[in-house]
Amino acid sequence: MRRPPRCPNRDCPNHRNPEGKFYVRHGTYRAQCRPQPIRRYRCKACRKTFSDQTFRGDRNDKKPHLNALVLRLLSSGVGFRFGSRMVGLSRRNYTRKARKLARVVSQLDANLQLRARRQTLRSRSIRGITIQMDELETYEECRYSRPVIIANVIEAETRFQIASEVGSIRAKGKMTKRRVRQIKRDQERFGPRPDESPKACVRAFERAARLFPSPAPAHIQTDMRATYPKYIRAAFPGRAITHTVTPGKAPRGFGTPLHPINLMEAISRDHLGRVRRESWLTSKRRRYLQLFMDTHRAVKNWALSRFNRDLESPGQLLGFAPRKLRFEELFRWRQDWGQRSPCPFGDGRRSMLDLDWTRISPGARIRVCA
Repeated sequence: MRRPPRCPNRDCPNHRNPEGKFYVRHGTYRAQCRPQPIRRYRCKACRKTFSDQTFRGDRNDKKPHLNALVLRLLSSGVGFRFGSRMVGLSRRNYTRKARKLARVVSQLDANLQLRARRQTLRSRSIRGITIQMDELETYEECRYSRPVIIANVIEAETRFQIASEVGSIRAKGKMTKRRVRQIKRDQERFGPRPDESPKACVRAFERAARLFPSPAPAHIQTDMRATYPKYIRAAFPGRAITHTVTPGKAPRGFGTPLHPINLMEAISRDHLGRVRRESWLTSKRRRYLQLFMDTHRAVKNWALSRFNRDLESPGQLLGFAPRKLRFEELFRWRQDWGQRSPCPFGDGRRSMLDLDWTRISPGARIRVCA
């Protein structure tokens, strides 16, 4: 980065509307993890100093060369203990690095989806969509007393994962004496367990409605759960909707109506050990389950191909991205500034607000220390 895009101070006028050369050079410094000196700057308005590293997603990292490997392991079904042995970190440090990367990557997916909505509104294209919704059931900390659901919504043709909302549900099934005692202990520890399934489903449908704001009809495919029509009406008010249902006991396989969403859930269970049915790789808190589900969605949407035989990612197939992102680009720039965050398809000087793909260059490969 030869020119900082804005002042990182949120209260500074040069953060929202940087005009001209709003900074002055303020020397350099050397970091132990990078061979080249890092430039420093001072804002002319607020007089605060910052550097090129301030805009990077790996700022404050002592071993940034491990980030890409950690992100690949997170998307490959590897647990924290085995992953920490593979990269040479302690389990605690590996967990902290994984959560930091997950926050940056999940914010990136949210920013790119909002950017795609603005792009769709500007193009004024009227296109119908086919989305599918299903609920995947897993658990947090204890399989018998703390189940959760994950409301997944995808675009059926491109396999673009729109939402994966996590919500708690009450324990169900056969109640043995041991299980009843465990549920009672959890209620004493955490209080009565709420049923967040309706809220999670509505949030997932609302994200689909925001991503595709076109007035064209939407075709929604789900199973035969009786409450889905109410959730759909709440998320798509005043919009023409075609809702097709498939019985839950219908055959599942290639060519069936819900094969895309069933396949994507199977891939999620394979890539994320914490959502497998029989696994030690469980999440102790559902906020971390939500965090890593968002990370997996970002990797699938922007860095991986739809199928192994494809060259394009789901984001490319929908016209939301000019190319696939490399794993290093998923966390290259910080994303906690919303639409003012640096765009990952460029060199960091343009923000998400820039919708002109022709002015965005791929950017040079990232140099990291060995």
